[in-house]
Amino acid sequence: MASLVSAVRSQVLGLLISKFAGDVPYADLALLPEEVLWPLHRDGLDPVERIALTRAREPVTRLPAPFGIRVWLITGHEPVREVLSSLDGFSNDFAKFAGRLRVKVGADPGGLGFSDPPAHTRLRRMLTPEFTVRRLSRLQPRIEAIVADRLDALGAAGMPADLWQEWALPIPALTICELLGVPVADRAYFQQLSTDRFDLADGARASLDAVAESLAYLGGLITEQRRNPGEGLLGALVRTHGAEIDDRELAGLADGVLTGGLETSASMLALGALVLMGDATMAGRMRAGDEVDAMVEELLRYLTVVQVAFPRVAVHDLRIAGVQIRAGDVVMCSLIGANRDRLFGDDPDRLDPDRRPDRSHLAFGHGVHRCIGAELARMELRTALPALLRRFPQLRPAIDPAEVKFRRASIVFGVDSLPVRTT
Repeated sequence: MASLVSAVRSQVLGLLISKFAGDVPYADLALLPEEVLWPLHRDGLDPVERIALTRAREPVTRLPAPFGIRVWLITGHEPVREVLSSLDGFSNDFAKFAGRLRVKVGADPGGLGFSDPPAHTRLRRMLTPEFTVRRLSRLQPRIEAIVADRLDALGAAGMPADLWQEWALPIPALTICELLGVPVADRAYFQQLSTDRFDLADGARASLDAVAESLAYLGGLITEQRRNPGEGLLGALVRTHGAEIDDRELAGLADGVLTGGLETSASMLALGALVLMGDATMAGRMRAGDEVDAMVEELLRYLTVVQVAFPRVAVHDLRIAGVQIRAGDVVMCSLIGANRDRLFGDDPDRLDPDRRPDRSHLAFGHGVHRCIGAELARMELRTALPALLRRFPQLRPAIDPAEVKFRRASIVFGVDSLPVRTT
């Protein structure tokens, strides 16, 4: 019986964790009970009221997960920061805790999100120089060109056009191609693979096949970069670190860049555009280039498209906000809950472009696992949103905003389509 419980525990934990690897479709979340899924629900763009009530009463609360798994939800800003800052209290190591899963996610998704120090420290040290503002600035002209091209495509798509498919999704996909060093001749193919992994129209198998195919492509690209390093991220890592990093680690890092930077940025672009289409004052300021950086930060806080951080597993017994957490417990930090905390002002559920909080938002996480691509995401948002509004000043939803279909229980909150009229 103990071995059966352990196997089931690993399976359910795997379902929770694997969402962040992009390997399991959203539909598989339906296998989890509603009392586990409710923190992923929204009321329009806002978190459900239960998030605020839980944060006020029990910022560390236990979710009634099945099979004896102890899962804790953290909703308050300070306890979330405490968990995400912990260096020795929690583990992100997928292979250590997931065990053998019946769900096809692979033994270990690799990358930074599922590793602990010292392995995480070593890999992040290699990547960090490539994600500094100075290093990323070389991509600015290419991002501007990609945005301009996608605006042309949106304008030529007819009405109504799908803002998600024509504009929001291709911009980060093509930017990641540029970042990784995907050859120009392969970019249309790689972009299609990138978007197919999040397209469930043809079922789960098609999504998994797209993941496998993209990993196979990355393996071939790495082989070529070993022979002839280019100017992209993979070429830079090969030139600088060579034998220090093997092909499997490189593929894991590259796929992590793809899964971490594609859908999240695309969702921010689509939902950011939706918010601005409904707020003429803020749209006017964004169009004019008035304090774009500050407005992007408020959109990041307000929308918080990554709703919960990577699940952590407690390494030893400890207390968070006075609550006893046992070794082996799973801890899930609600980033949207933390970002709607009253630490951000008396009305944190209101979008305020002039908000200047004393605390930093947690849309990119916090601590050693904070999103390494945060500055790249900001570059895309700061470039694409003003350009969209300048190009199409009459942009508006082609349907009643109340009819926009948001994902119901997804780790990455967003839409799968957003019909708009450009004139």
